[in-house]
Amino acid sequence: MSANRSTAGIASGRLSTAEYTANFGDLHAPLDRHEAHVEADRCYFCFDAPCQTACPTSIDIPLFIRQIQTDNPMGSAETILKANIFGGMCARVCPTETLCEEACVRNEAEGKPVKIGLLQRYSTDALLDRGHQPFRRAPATGKRIAVVGAGPAGLSCAHKLAEHGHEVTVFEIRPRLGGLNEYGIASYKAPDDFAQREVAFILSLGGITVETNKRLGQDFDLASLRADFDAVFLGVGLSGVNQLGLVGEGELGGVLDAVDWIATLRQTPDKSKLPVGRRVVVIGGGMTAVDAAVQAKRLGAEEVTIVYRRGQDAMKASLYEQQLAQTNGVLIRTWATPAELTGDAGQVTGVTFERTAEVAGKLAGTGERFTLPADMVLCAVGQLLTPGDLGGADALALSGGRIVVDDERRTSVPGIWAGGDCVAGGQDLTVSAVEDGKQAGLSINRALMGAVATAGAAHAAE
Repeated sequence: MSANRSTAGIASGRLSTAEYTANFGDLHAPLDRHEAHVEADRCYFCFDAPCQTACPTSIDIPLFIRQIQTDNPMGSAETILKANIFGGMCARVCPTETLCEEACVRNEAEGKPVKIGLLQRYSTDALLDRGHQPFRRAPATGKRIAVVGAGPAGLSCAHKLAEHGHEVTVFEIRPRLGGLNEYGIASYKAPDDFAQREVAFILSLGGITVETNKRLGQDFDLASLRADFDAVFLGVGLSGVNQLGLVGEGELGGVLDAVDWIATLRQTPDKSKLPVGRRVVVIGGGMTAVDAAVQAKRLGAEEVTIVYRRGQDAMKASLYEQQLAQTNGVLIRTWATPAELTGDAGQVTGVTFERTAEVAGKLAGTGERFTLPADMVLCAVGQLLTPGDLGGADALALSGGRIVVDDERRTSVPGIWAGGDCVAGGQDLTVSAVEDGKQAGLSINRALMGAVATAGAAHAAE
């Protein structure tokens, strides 16, 4: 085995072909029919099911599990997809351990919940494998809606609108659809091009036209969309990233944005071609930090350390994800914030951290420092909405740098809705983005068809 070195300490081809295949295969083996039935039998089928309440898309979990129990996975999948059109991906990436499964009453009885996520995958995989399309479009309404962004929020909205008979045009800045499902999650969570299989299923409903490589503010603007379409939905995500604010951050080789690094990894079919450091430091405490750290280890990095500024209980990554990192050999260090990058010959060689503590409820530095050697530093300290994401649209009300929406996902500008990571108060979860898109689609439909009904009534009165 040979390593193709690009810089000192950073190399590709660290592992054997068999090791890459194993490391980036399916994280969880799917349930077979017998296993699914055994697990479904554990469900109490609660009347006021707390698991359903805990699901952001309100999937009828007792019903879909009972349908599995009665050997009806196709009906089970339809129950799931009516509430969450991205039910297949959410079965793979949702933090079920802090949502539906945490609420499962089996935790009280046995200390172990029903495996809701794996059961959801069992049903939705059966439907996608069969190529079944359970949805049908309503008669054409003649209404046209523009959706900006083809991530979970945008495609969820587009599907719901198409289902109601509207014509939808989706504008996407990247060459492939799916948003973070395609570009932003760990490869081992959705191998075998699953994100694109799910996108193809959604589009197979019909009524959705896609235009890729189109940027808001460059190829079109909100004014033109409002003039050409009956409504607009913004699901633009967050393209900006927070900076560490350290000298050398933009100049030293090996200091990379974790989001971009994960996107590159996701679009690299042959993982042996992707260089990785021997000693990798990941700065941050969310899901992106964990996905980056675990994948660096699975690419062959010898030492991978996540460093977070507060305690481990404050990390946005779930306890399960933290444990996944640790069982993959990732060290998690807490109560430290980056203070300095060191380098040699234009390449990063280490990160100096200052230890932190909570003083009167606020984070403060203690003055004590330590240095971690590193030939690769992955920054995962959060994303943000940039003015370019909105094409310079100053009229939209913002809060905390994100778009303000009401309960129906309406923005401050009439005729424009928004959802997903770009809106204020969001949870930055795929399942929450799907719910935003669904609710916006229903709201747009009510607004457009209510206007039609009102016009019809007025005409009849004449």
